[in-house]
Amino acid sequence: MAIDRAELRDRLDRATAHLDPPYAVVDLSAFDANADALVGRAGGKPLRVASKSVRVRELLTRALARPGWHGVMAFTLPEAVWLARTGVSDDVLVAYPTAHRAALAELAADPALADAVTLMVDDAGQLDLIDRVCPPGRRPALRICLDLDASWRPLRGRVHVGVRRSPVHSAGAAGTLAAAVAGRPGFRLVGLMSYEAQIAGLGDAPPGKAVLGSAIRVAQRGSYRELLARRSAAVAAVREHADLEFVNGGGTGSVAATSADPAVTEVTAGSGLYGPTLFDAYRAWRPTPAAFFACAVVRRPTPGIATVLGGGWIASGPAADSRLPRPWLPAGLTLLGAEGAGEVQTPLAGDAASDLRVGDRVWFRHAKAGEVCEHVNEVHLVEGDAVVATVPTYRGEGRAFL
Repeated sequence: MAIDRAELRDRLDRATAHLDPPYAVVDLSAFDANADALVGRAGGKPLRVASKSVRVRELLTRALARPGWHGVMAFTLPEAVWLARTGVSDDVLVAYPTAHRAALAELAADPALADAVTLMVDDAGQLDLIDRVCPPGRRPALRICLDLDASWRPLRGRVHVGVRRSPVHSAGAAGTLAAAVAGRPGFRLVGLMSYEAQIAGLGDAPPGKAVLGSAIRVAQRGSYRELLARRSAAVAAVREHADLEFVNGGGTGSVAATSADPAVTEVTAGSGLYGPTLFDAYRAWRPTPAAFFACAVVRRPTPGIATVLGGGWIASGPAADSRLPRPWLPAGLTLLGAEGAGEVQTPLAGDAASDLRVGDRVWFRHAKAGEVCEHVNEVHLVEGDAVVATVPTYRGEGRAFL
């Protein structure tokens, strides 16, 4: 989608003229367009919204109200309990194993809550911990999903492509763990998940790096072919021990590819709703930028440099330029290589810097999605050239889950 950045800057400036930076906004027209585009890419399979990539209850609810979206993938059990109790969703899958004893005790004490939340497991030791917190005879059966590691290990495992998640990599290992879950009282195996980070979370067209992009695409094709066969075999092995309700896969960067896998019944997406800068490096689909944060110009150290207060909202992951926020409006601004984005000040150069005055806003895009919400208590929702609502982030509701 072509974006008139000058028009967008003018619209955002007018909508937020009454606000003092720093603050964050979400452009609702872009958010909704991204939500619908993701549904179109899912090929008829339901999308589960990744809460980690949103971190605003109002926007989670907005996504879930649109056709094609159902259920939440939470990143911690306390968050999942909170989302279920506040009515965001009655189908919350926790993406990672938990050792949070208080949340486990709360889950086990409430049959309705236990029916709404699904725990992630990749090791029998996690089942042991749950049993120590709340013995099986004193709780309803807890819903369990197995995490199948989706990384690619070519050359007989001598090479590892992807992130290091679950120890369950083979279909045989998945079947063995499924048998262990099914054979223990107090658990109900309902799902299988696999997140192909090397496809969904890795841009295949990094700017200015054509050779690297070609290598990434070759690796992604090989990984996808291998995963298709292995995931299908794993699902079959697990189904020997349980009637699965769902098989979850993917992320924003692989919605179309993952949904094409016959073994997958639902796909996860979240970052694509906001359209952070990491997704500028994807060829197949690039979401429309929808989330921005504004900082104010406070000094002009030289005629060619404008310095804003704050700006150093760095994304998680490897320490690299790709994790830095990007000054985006007005177009033509760059970070200084020697300083980057600072916690209290960020000097900006480039063609547009000389035209900025003290008090002007500079609009940034975050490298990732929901992490921007860890820096603000509220998000201003913009339609056209007006703020139509101001809603709290997780932080604004006093919820810091990690």
